[in-house]
Amino acid sequence: MDKIINIQHLQKSFGTNEVLKDINFSVARGEVVCIIGSSGSGKSTLLRCVNLLEKPTGGQIIFKGESILDDQHDTRAYRTKLGMVFQQFNLFNNHNVLSNCVVGQVKVLKRSREEAEQIAMKYLTLVGMEQYILAKPKQLSGGQKQRVAIARALSMDPDVMLFDEPTSALDPEMVGEVLVVMKKLAESGQTMLVVTHEMGFARDVADRVVFMDKGVIVEEGHPEQIFNQPTQERTREFLKRTLGRL
Repeated sequence: MDKIINIQHLQKSFGTNEVLKDINFSVARGEVVCIIGSSGSGKSTLLRCVNLLEKPTGGQIIFKGESILDDQHDTRAYRTKLGMVFQQFNLFNNHNVLSNCVVGQVKVLKRSREEAEQIAMKYLTLVGMEQYILAKPKQLSGGQKQRVAIARALSMDPDVMLFDEPTSALDPEMVGEVLVVMKKLAESGQTMLVVTHEMGFARDVADRVVFMDKGVIVEEGHPEQIFNQPTQERTREFLKRTLGRL
């Protein structure tokens, strides 16, 4: 199995508050891994450590065989290999939809504007936003903004797509349109690490589900096993609370 991300003994503290405790797991190329758990369990912090928005306190993150926490490692180059989709979209409000998907390619990847626009259009079409290329973010719904954010991340040709609760800021009727796009990506073989509270998505789309609680990985496995036959009491309690069954 070709491990693209391998996390070993990862720790993160904010002052005396230890948010991540000895985290060990990996993501293989082409795999979709969903991280589930209650608010405050450390899920988003883990994702922010993976893309170095937070500096881990200890442990290792190995990306394609290289330790990214070594001082000599090029953080900026590493970040270009990760597509990050945030809860709050993080679009450039002064740019239109097409420009949002072009500017990073031109500035960071040094592509020509023409090539960048072609690539942007490919992904805007994939997410169903090609007819909105001249719209500014303020003219879009939350679901549309998130689809543009996904297209923007994909335009950078990332090795891994990271999703941090991508539907949590959306109205319920907009959640589905974003999940449909994510499902399409998963089916295309895109490597994805997804922090989510959408249990149906995790159950139906993930290759592996990781359940976190209080800064530790309590249990991980195939969705069928996690959702239908969890081995840990804490997992059972969480699913009972979330799904109202088990």
